[in-house]
Amino acid sequence: MSRYRKWKASTKKHSRKSIATTRVQAFAQYVCMSAHKARRVIDQIRGRSYEETLMLLELMPYRASYPVFKLLYSAAASATHNLGFKEADSYISKAEVNEGTIVKRLKPRARGRSYPIKKPTCHITIVLKDRTLNEDFPFGNKPYFLEDPIIKRYLKERKEERDGKKNKSTWFSSWFKSKS
Repeated sequence: MSRYRKWKASTKKHSRKSIATTRVQAFAQYVCMSAHKARRVIDQIRGRSYEETLMLLELMPYRASYPVFKLLYSAAASATHNLGFKEADSYISKAEVNEGTIVKRLKPRARGRSYPIKKPTCHITIVLKDRTLNEDFPFGNKPYFLEDPIIKRYLKERKEERDGKKNKSTWFSSWFKSKS
């Protein structure tokens, strides 16, 4: 094995270790349901906290909520057991549904005919992260773009306008006045 391949393999191992300590993935494959129906549930829970999601899934009237509930519960159990995450601090950072294989069957009909029946399957992926180990934002829980000095100045001006204080004339205000 060449030096480059050894180096590349070692960097892959290190990147896997860092990913494994900050998030937990759970997969459900070949769930007997169309991906469209499962996405209807997944879109409601993406980005929410773990406890809030459990309440939502229990109250949803869709059939797809039960496999998602089981998968989420499994992901939280592995997160607390393997990585020591607290369930109260965990949230769903990524949730996606992909189409699986289509199981094809034939239904017998009158006069010796048969109609095809397609039973779609889907693969569900849920990724849990801990809010205390949040690496998405470099400045803690604040979005990084709020630390930009230009955006800070703009937000400060907007706040002063709302509060009714006198506003200093800058290029922001002149630019927005000319546009509107």
